[in-house]
This record gives sequence, C-alpha cells and structure tokens, in this order.
Amino acid sequence: MESKSLKLKVSPAIGSVSAECISTSKSKYIMTLAHGAGAGMNHSFLTRLSDLLSEEGIATLRFNFPFTENKKGRPDLPAVAHQTVEAAISKAKELFPSLPLFASGKSFGGRMTSQYLSSHPESPVKGIVFYGFPLHPPGKPSVERGEHLKAIKIPMLFLQGTRDQFAEWNLIESTSSSLDKATLVPIEGANHAYKAGKKDLLPELATATLKWISNL
Repeated sequence: MESKSLKLKVSPAIGSVSAECISTSKSKYIMTLAHGAGAGMNHSFLTRLSDLLSEEGIATLRFNFPFTENKKGRPDLPAVAHQTVEAAISKAKELFPSLPLFASGKSFGGRMTSQYLSSHPESPVKGIVFYGFPLHPPGKPSVERGEHLKAIKIPMLFLQGTRDQFAEWNLIESTSSSLDKATLVPIEGANHAYKAGKKDLLPELATATLKWISNL
C-alpha cells in the first residue's frame, strides 16, 4: 500500500488544500473521497475506510475542503466546495488516467460532490457513492436536499444507516426509489456515524462499495 501526500490547487482566490492518495500496484479503480462537515480528511473513519478500500482494489484520493484546511468552523459555501471537488476529480484523473474514476463523500462531502456532478454532466466520473447522505437536519425531516439528485445521469450508491438521524429511512427510501440509477443499501442499526453497538461496519462499507462498482 502506497500513501502519497499532495496539494490540490483549487483556484488563485481560494488557494490550495491538502490531499492524500492511497493506492496499491493492484488498484483497479480510483475514487475521490470528500469529508463531512464535522471532521477533515484525516478523521479515523476516512483514513481506515481508505485503507480498506485500497485492499479491495479501490485507490482513493482524500482531500480537505478549504474551511478545514484553514481551521474555520463554518463549512464552505457550495460554490467553494464545488470548486474543490472539481480539483480533486481532475487530480485523480491526472494520477490514474487509465482507471475508471468514481467519486464519494461522507455526509456534507457527498452532498457537495453530488451537487457539483448534477451541474457537470461532462465529468469523467462513472458513479458516486454516498457514505450517509444528509437528506435533512436531525429532527427536521424533509427531502429538499435531494432534489438535485434528479439531474445526475450516472449511477449512485447510497450506503445508509437505518437509524441515520440525518435521513429518516422512509424518506431516503422514497428519494432513492425515485431515481433511475440509484441503489440503496441499508446498513442495519447504524446511525449517521455508522455506529451500531460494538459492530465494526467499515469492512461492510468497503465490500459493498466494491460489489457495486464491479457490477456497473
């Protein structure tokens, strides 16, 4: 397994952000991996998930959003986040030009990635994986945050905890079922942080990701 630290140039105004690429000589796919609103790219969830995905043949490019890079508490505006996602996708394609390219994100990172892809159908990304799509704030059930997903033309995988407080199950189920190219996989008993008692769910996420990508 090879780990490579990088700097992503987002724009002259925004500057650069840190990134980390995890791969092996047997990598068959490359996938960008965006962090959530509450933790950066080096959170233990993302670093371990990257390692597990790498073992499954999926190289990953994790990256910080500018608000994390600059140690600011409030998440970036969508326009800034979208530019960062675009920079990560471009870098992943540059690093692995011959591998199929996918995108993914945890919570906020997944939503910013899907927003970007919904308005950029020319993107080389073959599919997107949501590690917990944040359909609504906790305790405020709604589906408006999922409206942009209807504009996405590539396959989508929702790996969603059945107890995710950011997506009541009936709402994420109805949202995904309304999308032609969406697959919803329930992670039984898991909340938004993929906690379900003492069960270790990260290997399940990595295996489900590979199964879906391989079947496309």
